[in-house]
Amino acid sequence: MTELVLASQSSGRAAMLRSAGLAFEATPAHVDEEALTASLRAAGQTPRNIADALAEAKAIKVSARLPGVTVIGADSTLALDDGTMLAKPESPEEAATHLRRMAGTRHWLFSAAVAARDGAPVWRAVGEAKLWMRPLSEGFIAAYVARHWDSIRWTVGCYEIEGAGVQLFDRVEGDPWTIVGMPMLPLMAWLRAAGLAPA
Repeated sequence: MTELVLASQSSGRAAMLRSAGLAFEATPAHVDEEALTASLRAAGQTPRNIADALAEAKAIKVSARLPGVTVIGADSTLALDDGTMLAKPESPEEAATHLRRMAGTRHWLFSAAVAARDGAPVWRAVGEAKLWMRPLSEGFIAAYVARHWDSIRWTVGCYEIEGAGVQLFDRVEGDPWTIVGMPMLPLMAWLRAAGLAPA
């Protein structure tokens, strides 16, 4: 077993770690994100804190069964200006509905990373980005969802901004790694300090 594990099935997050030259293994955490999110929302937690809690739950669950291994959990949440949170779409129809809600407006994206060892968190960071989606026609939404459903179904916001999703936006504020799904700069700094990345 490698010294570093990513508790995620996200191809985008794995690609970020690979591109950074890190040696790691990826394993799913199998956390019930929907139930945990609902519980946290009911308790009045913010979208930012929910992203952090989901990342922590993944990291802790996997690290508890891998003694001595550093496990990175990550998660992202999306909130509209009115505080409404959007989850990953469950169908192409729901993806189209989400895109209609975001079109022509600003939303917030929070991406959290938590490192855990032996079932306890040892480090955390949350990145924040603001994104302004351009107005979208019904025809564009229908064609976009039909063409990209297999990849956008795994993302909050129904876009992969590193790919065709860049077509959806007028403006973004925030580092690109946070938008893709993980606050890479603080994560890399911590990994270097922990001896898990080249210094």
